[in-house]
Amino acid sequence: MAEAKEAASGVDQTEDGRTGKKSGTGKKRSMLEGSPGLGLFLFALPMILGNLFQQFYNMADSMIVGRFVGEDALAAVGASYSLTNVFVMIAIGGGIGASVITSQYLGAGRYGRMKTSVYTALITFLGVGILLGIFGFVMNRQILSWLNTPENILGAAGSYLGIYFLGLPFLFMYNILSSMFNALGDSRTPLALLIFSSVLNVTLDLWFVLSFGMAVAGVAIATVMAQGLAAVLSFLLLMRRLKGFETDPEGDSGRDFREKEKISIYDTGILASMVRIAVPSILQQSIVSIGMLLVQSVVNGFGSSVLAGYSAGTRIESICIVPMISTGNAVSTFTAQNMGAQRPERVRAGYRAAWGIAAGFGALILAILSLSGRSAIGAFLDTGGAGTAFETGYAYLSFLKFFFVCIGLKAITDGVLRGAGDVAVFTCANLVNLGIRVAGAFLLAPVIGVAAVWYAVPVGWTVNFLISFIRYLTGKWSERDLVKTEPAG
Repeated sequence: MAEAKEAASGVDQTEDGRTGKKSGTGKKRSMLEGSPGLGLFLFALPMILGNLFQQFYNMADSMIVGRFVGEDALAAVGASYSLTNVFVMIAIGGGIGASVITSQYLGAGRYGRMKTSVYTALITFLGVGILLGIFGFVMNRQILSWLNTPENILGAAGSYLGIYFLGLPFLFMYNILSSMFNALGDSRTPLALLIFSSVLNVTLDLWFVLSFGMAVAGVAIATVMAQGLAAVLSFLLLMRRLKGFETDPEGDSGRDFREKEKISIYDTGILASMVRIAVPSILQQSIVSIGMLLVQSVVNGFGSSVLAGYSAGTRIESICIVPMISTGNAVSTFTAQNMGAQRPERVRAGYRAAWGIAAGFGALILAILSLSGRSAIGAFLDTGGAGTAFETGYAYLSFLKFFFVCIGLKAITDGVLRGAGDVAVFTCANLVNLGIRVAGAFLLAPVIGVAAVWYAVPVGWTVNFLISFIRYLTGKWSERDLVKTEPAG
């Protein structure tokens, strides 16, 4: 066990163990050393910034059509958002699940298997993206009808969704590639690519809408083009990065499990391990989006003005939860690498530090929304601070701003369980969360109005956290060892 720790943390912090050439491997594996809290925060920060840019990426569509086209155009994009965000979260959750296996191989020093896990993830999710893109392109109008989308925006919403689904393979590939960079301990490259693609997306949005009058279809085309270019650049950079890892570092000849490991393009054994982590991870990442999708029909029943305000509120919510979700994802990678190096005591120290990070972000979000909630809604709706749409969005934020710390605690606790490969309990916890949100909307909205949709949100987050936290306290997650119990490929 001590031998595994030494290999995981000290192959060579600045140079390649065999050739002496700089490879950057030490930087990518810094989560195995130093202060757990500081290392976790520094790793999470680029992820937070990157995901903020990704939300800005998505939010730009709503802001531009809301300000320059009109309220119905905002409602059309908002009607599509709850559905498209489900697919975004499927991609992110799948990538996180796959990255757990990759991170554990990295922590254990098994570079050949690590590379195989990367290739397996990329091929699998490219196929999934293509299949879901075809399904969504064919079924988008029918899905919108099932969600009771108002008739006056059905055509525009269908146009946006059809174009969006054509670019779904790019979306999947970019998110999987970003997760692979994070698994290697590199959260800066995805950030740089997101900044680039976000700026490109906004530029194209404005060009297509203002210069060509393409409205909703224009912002959809801009999104697909920006995502496609980001995916291609990410792939090229990742392939270059993988060359920096040796499969048989000098001085480890006594470790039989590493000596003859071959790199494969695809491994069904690794895929099976990934699926066991990825499915609960997809559920955990998608819970908010699936909840939004399932309650969309409830909101739609109140008319397009309420839908426009709700859409503005959920877009701002999606920004507010980014620090929490990103910190949870960082905890997952931190846990996976340290579990691969057989260091559960370091995971516990990182988890304690993550509580402080989540609480700090919760207080910051509360302060910002208390000072600028109306301005935030006004960025989407050119109403002068009046009207049903504006008041709906503002009421949404005014209530929810007190509870974002709840999703932070949920995310970091789920992150430990997911990173360790202990997924059964937190899967059930997330299902309970989803059930509370959906039941609250459908049962209470007819009685107390659309506010029931957001009253149920913090209740679901809190119950989810409590269930996962009880599992964490048992310590059974620390007994898992994915990279040694995986089925043979």
